[in-house]
Amino acid sequence: MNTYTDLQLDALRELANIGSGNAGTALSQMLGRSVDISVPTAAVLPLPEAVAIAGEPDDLRYGVVVRVLGGFDAIVLLLFPEADAQTLCGIYGLELDTPDGFSLLGEVGNILGTSYINVLARMTSMALEPTPPQPVRDMLGAILQTVLVSRGDIEGALVLDSALMVEGEECSLSFLMLPAHGGIRQLLERLGL
Repeated sequence: MNTYTDLQLDALRELANIGSGNAGTALSQMLGRSVDISVPTAAVLPLPEAVAIAGEPDDLRYGVVVRVLGGFDAIVLLLFPEADAQTLCGIYGLELDTPDGFSLLGEVGNILGTSYINVLARMTSMALEPTPPQPVRDMLGAILQTVLVSRGDIEGALVLDSALMVEGEECSLSFLMLPAHGGIRQLLERLGL
């Protein structure tokens, strides 16, 4: 695993802050409610450490998987703990384990993921295209195994541990960007670092 300078990590944090601002605006428009997103943790970590931040392997998680195609090959994985997914659905009077609840989480994950991807594309001048979101519900270890089996060349993760506030209700989530081997270095080079 490569190490990164403070300047490089600051650039990735800035990317995260811009992405969270855009995501908050887009989410607020879709949900018709006030939304605030903060990113207390932004780091590039080896995969095992990144996974540990998201929880224990047998923890139930609701997730949204968005693949990034084009100039940067990566997978975006958003993970909601069960209680936070329930809180988010409850704000809209939806039951979590229903098609409508699942659809809401998928749309929220889609907006969050594509907002970050769009900022990344704009800041790096790369043509990036997100695929349709794939909502998942499973143990954290099973979700990650499925993602990693589909991609055998992931070397690390950009981790944005985020807090989402919707109408005063707080929901935590983990945002993992899993680029193909060499992708983080490619990203930093495109940022001029």
